[in-house]
Amino acid sequence: MSTTTSPDSTSGIGCRCVAVRSRGYDRAVRFPVVLFDLDGTVIDSGSIILASMRHAAKTVLGREVPDAQLVAAVGGPGLVEQMRLLAEDRVDELVACYREHNEPLHSELAECAGMTDALTILKGEGRRLGIVTAKRRATVDIAFRYLPLKAFFEIVVGADDTERQKPDPEPLLYALESMGAPADSAAYVGDSPFDVRSAKAAGVHAIAVTWGGIHHRELLEAEEPDAIVSDTEGLLAAL
Repeated sequence: MSTTTSPDSTSGIGCRCVAVRSRGYDRAVRFPVVLFDLDGTVIDSGSIILASMRHAAKTVLGREVPDAQLVAAVGGPGLVEQMRLLAEDRVDELVACYREHNEPLHSELAECAGMTDALTILKGEGRRLGIVTAKRRATVDIAFRYLPLKAFFEIVVGADDTERQKPDPEPLLYALESMGAPADSAAYVGDSPFDVRSAKAAGVHAIAVTWGGIHHRELLEAEEPDAIVSDTEGLLAAL
């Protein structure tokens, strides 16, 4: 599968278009099911994640950790594993400190630019939308308390729902099974290398977005996603 870097490119090798005729809409679309990562993809949470990681490292470990090290595992196997990389013997303290600092910051959350409009268009086309995230369901609920986006999504899969986390494909496969949807009908949209790996392992179309502010584009390109987009206009074109 070739990588698409142009926001207005919709071509792909082996693309299979599927006719969607629900909700009064009738046009062939590439992917009737679109699953999204949450942090850095739907919600603009990169800054509060980094702030809380810094706070936890400084408070618990008494030292400043380079930002690149702090965010290296963000978007992957979950908060516990992220903290394990900082200090194997202080994981519980780091996680508790992070959450105490992070949860109140959700009141400052904003959606990623253009997301409501993009979700509205996709929903209007009859697409079935879902969230697959490494966040706990309780933390997802906090985010949606401040940002009224939950109604767009048919399903939310959080860290509590599967034994394994991204880059393992289990969370995506769980979402697809719950929706009764085959993998080749779906795309997964995310901002991290872990999202791309998980999508490819699950057999779904992998779309990487560059607006998350956590992982550099070069890291995304190295995973060879099916498309890389820089804004929601490009995302809609790739879908």
